[in-house]
Amino acid sequence: MSNGPSATDGKQQETTAPGNSQPRWLAQLRDNPLIPLLFGGAAVIAIVTALFLWASAPEYRVLFSNLSEADGGRIIAELDQRGVPYRFGPGGQALLVPGEQVHDLRLRLAEQGLPRGGNVGFEIMDNQAFGVSQFNEQVNFQRGLEGQLASSIESLGPVSRARVHLAMARPSVFVREHKPAKASVVLTLQPGRSLGEGQVNAIVHLVSSSVPELAIEDITVVDQNGSLLSRPGAAGGRDLDGTQLDYIQEVEHSYRQRIESILSPILGNANLRAQVAAQIDFTSREETAERYGPNQGDNAAAVRSAQTRTSFTGGDEVARGVPGALSNTPPGAAPSPVELPPADDNGEPQDNTDDGRPDNLQREDVVNYEVDRNVTHTQHRRGRVQRLSVAVVVNYREATNEDGETVQEPLPPEELERITRLVRQAMGYDEARGDELEVVNSPFTEQRPVIVEQQWWQSPDIQRLVLQLGRYLLVLILAVLLYRWLLRPLLRRYTAPPQEEAREEPRIRAMVGDDELEADEAGDAGDGTYDMPRGRRRKPSGYEQKLADLKAMSEEEPAIIAMIVRNWIAKYE
Repeated sequence: MSNGPSATDGKQQETTAPGNSQPRWLAQLRDNPLIPLLFGGAAVIAIVTALFLWASAPEYRVLFSNLSEADGGRIIAELDQRGVPYRFGPGGQALLVPGEQVHDLRLRLAEQGLPRGGNVGFEIMDNQAFGVSQFNEQVNFQRGLEGQLASSIESLGPVSRARVHLAMARPSVFVREHKPAKASVVLTLQPGRSLGEGQVNAIVHLVSSSVPELAIEDITVVDQNGSLLSRPGAAGGRDLDGTQLDYIQEVEHSYRQRIESILSPILGNANLRAQVAAQIDFTSREETAERYGPNQGDNAAAVRSAQTRTSFTGGDEVARGVPGALSNTPPGAAPSPVELPPADDNGEPQDNTDDGRPDNLQREDVVNYEVDRNVTHTQHRRGRVQRLSVAVVVNYREATNEDGETVQEPLPPEELERITRLVRQAMGYDEARGDELEVVNSPFTEQRPVIVEQQWWQSPDIQRLVLQLGRYLLVLILAVLLYRWLLRPLLRRYTAPPQEEAREEPRIRAMVGDDELEADEAGDAGDGTYDMPRGRRRKPSGYEQKLADLKAMSEEEPAIIAMIVRNWIAKYE
C-alpha cells in the first residue's frame, strides 16, 4: 500500500489544514514572516506620530475664568466662528486657549463687549420704552445702581463675586413715616483669600456714598459662609480701628525722617541709624469746665441791677380844712409877711407845733453785680502722641594714624553732646511728657552688597527652550528604542540569508552521501504531498539506514559530529 495521500485528501488540504478548522488564508498569514514585521512597523509609526503631536501641541493658558453661562456661550460661539481651539479647565471654571493667542483674543472679544458680566448696570435704562411708568423707571434705576455697585466691589482683588441689595428711602410729608435707606452686600471671596477690616470699611463707605440718605450703620456686609464682616458702629464711631498700626508707623517714620535729615549732612547717610517708638493715644474725650473768680478791688465788678425800696411806719398827718376840692389845692403866695417862730439860745427856730410826719422811715437798697464766670469746653482729638522713645546710633569717624593707615576712632564727647541736642530739637523733646533719648557712638560692621548673579540656565527663556527641545529629544529616544528592541530583531529574523545551512550542507552530503540525499529530495518532490513544515514532513524510507550510518560515523570520527552539532546549536541560539 502506498503511504501517499489520495487526490481527494489533497483537495481538502487546499482549504483547511489537518486537525485545524481555520481557513487556509489565515494559516498562511500566520506563517508568513512579513506579517509581524508589518504590524511592528505600523505600531512604531503610530507611537512616534503620537509623541510628535504631543511634543508639538501648543501650551494652553486661561482666557477667562468664572464666566456666567450666558457669557460663556457667547465666547465659545465666537471662538468656534474664528476657528480657535479651546479647552475647559478643571470643573469647567476656566476657558483655556493656546498661549500665543490669549492677548489677541482678549482684545478682540473686548471690542465686541465680551464678557459682559453677570451684573446689570445702568445700560438697562438705554432701551426703555416711551410710555414706561414711573414705578418701572424707579425699579430699573435701582437695579442699575445695584449692578454698578456690585461691579465696583468685584474689582477688589479678594472678591470673586458680589451682590448688592438696596432698600431705597421712602420720602414722606410726615416725619414719623419717613424711612431711611438700607443696604446689604453679599460677597463671594476667592479661595484662600479674606478681607481686612479696612477693606470692609471701604466697601461700606462706597455703598453709603452712592445711595442717598444711606447711613453707614445701615449697611450689612456678609460673605459666602454667612459670616458678618461689618460691625454696627465700627465704621462711623471708630475711624482709626483699621489703620491704627499704619498711623503709628507713619508718625514714627515722620520723626525718624526728621532726625536723619538733620544729621545726614553732618555724618552722612551711611554713618547713622535712628529708630523711633511712639506711644499714641487713640481715646476720644470731651471736657467742660466752669470756674468762678472773686471780685478784686473796690467796685471792680460791673453792676448788673440796682433796686431801692422805702417803707414808712408810725402815725400819719391829720387831715385839716373843709372837706372838698379846696382843701386839696396847694396854697398860693402868702398875702402877708410870714412871721418866723422865735429862736432858741442857739439861734435855731423853735418848732412848737406838731407837723404830723410819721414816726419811722425805712429805706432798702439792693444792688446785683456780675460774677466772674469762666466756662471751658475741651475736645481731645484721638491720635495724640503720649510719649516718644528715640534711639540713635552714630558710626565711628575715619582717621589716619601715624603709619598712614585708615582707622576708625570714636567721636569726641563734645560732638556727641552736640548731636544729642540736635536730635532733641528735631524730635520736640518734652521731659514732662516722659520722652526718652539715647545717642550711642559705636563702630558699624562693613556691609558688602551681595550681588546675586543669575545663572544662564535660570533664565525663563532658556528653561522654556529646554523644555520644548526636551519633548522632541524624548520622542527621538523613544523612536530609537522602539527600532532597536522591536523592528531590528524582526528584520534580522526574517531577512537574514541562510548562510549556516549553506555551510552545513556539504558536511551532511559528505556524511550521508549525495546520491541518497538527491533520492530523498526527488522522492519528497514527487510523492504528491503538500509542503509541510520541516518538523512535520514524513520520514524517508531509508531513515533507519542513515541513522545507523551516522552512529557508526560518530564512533569513528566524533570530532566532526561534535562540530556539526555545535554549529546547529549556534544557529538556533
